[in-house]
Amino acid sequence: MILQLVEADKLYVADMLRRLSGTEFATQEGTLYPLLSRLRREGLVEYQWQESDSGPPRKYYSLTDAGRAALAVLKGYWQHLNDTLRQLEH
Repeated sequence: MILQLVEADKLYVADMLRRLSGTEFATQEGTLYPLLSRLRREGLVEYQWQESDSGPPRKYYSLTDAGRAALAVLKGYWQHLNDTLRQLEH
């Protein structure tokens, strides 16, 4: 889900939490930060520090090329699962 969120735009953790809050994937900072650290160690996301008008600089996360490739694989797998579920309905 996080790879999907940062695919289109660089996001700050508060932005991610806000977007997830109205979904079944709502989470907290204590869960999100370790996940982002793991994704970064795996080379799937990167971050850039950006100045903030309302406080200290913030980390904005984005996908790496490896992250885009991993997301494409996941999307293909999700599509396969959906296709399989549709076949089972008939």
